[in-house]
Amino acid sequence: MTYLETAAQFYSEVAQTPQIGLCCVQSSPLQLPGLKIPQPMQEMNYGCGSTVHPAELANQPTVLYVGVGGGLEALQFAYFSRCPGAVIAVEPVEAMREAAARNLEIAAQENPWFDPSFVEIRAGDAFNLPVADASVDVVAQNCLFNIFEPEDLTRALQEAYRVLKPGGRLQMSDPIATRPIPPHLQQDERLRAMCLSGALTYEEYIQRIINVGFGQIEIRARRPYRLLDYQTYHLQEHLLLESLDSVSFKVPIPVDGACVFTGKTAIYTGLEELFDDHAGHILQKGVPAAVCDKTAAKLATLIPDKLIITNSTWHYTGGGCC
Repeated sequence: MTYLETAAQFYSEVAQTPQIGLCCVQSSPLQLPGLKIPQPMQEMNYGCGSTVHPAELANQPTVLYVGVGGGLEALQFAYFSRCPGAVIAVEPVEAMREAAARNLEIAAQENPWFDPSFVEIRAGDAFNLPVADASVDVVAQNCLFNIFEPEDLTRALQEAYRVLKPGGRLQMSDPIATRPIPPHLQQDERLRAMCLSGALTYEEYIQRIINVGFGQIEIRARRPYRLLDYQTYHLQEHLLLESLDSVSFKVPIPVDGACVFTGKTAIYTGLEELFDDHAGHILQKGVPAAVCDKTAAKLATLIPDKLIITNSTWHYTGGGCC
């Protein structure tokens, strides 16, 4: 079998016999007024973070969710877009499609506002999304793209870019590795399917997103995910995997490079009340201003003795310098 066939077989198994806590990090589920998550959905929460960011979901966006899982995040997206077909869930594994459909029927019984027609489950995969070019506002995936080998990851990102409207958003949560994963683990197809051996480093992951054309990337969260201990995984030392939640915008890449926001701020400490770099950035004395990493580096070179750049918080919720 190819590694993708191994992954499909694995998720067919866990669709029929849920493995509680298989992938998810230790974090509280998103709480929304009037939303009740059915127990079977919670048991099938095969994600490493969250792609549902309420601030991104105004005006009932059309959402394409890649890899439906147990239907949990499809239901959460439907909370913000309450109309037939507002959420399109694409899933290649038949057993998972069937499990998600059952769970959504339970959700309709437990949530008076929800109708199963709000979520349309379609057969398909990340490399051939069954929707037209520039037709959806949001593409989301949770703990799926990390399974792909690097060139397949690029194919999946290109497909997401294709189907997004201009200005649309790719909302992802994936494991990343704090250093490159050794080949003997990358080649273990079962571990790859379990989201334990396919993760790229942060730098490689972000660059793949930029390479397909996304001009702005915002990091919503970064936290520990799993530890690959050196005894079990035959490593020289322990290897930490982290969970990264990001939102990437389908906007043109600026001439000087993509804007990546990781929670940095710039604070002007000079004598004047304002500093203007004549490149679109005006800093008020003593007031932290959100800046992308690119702008932070430029300002630090321009006025190093009159500027404080704070460290990345890895938690950024919008706005900023670009």
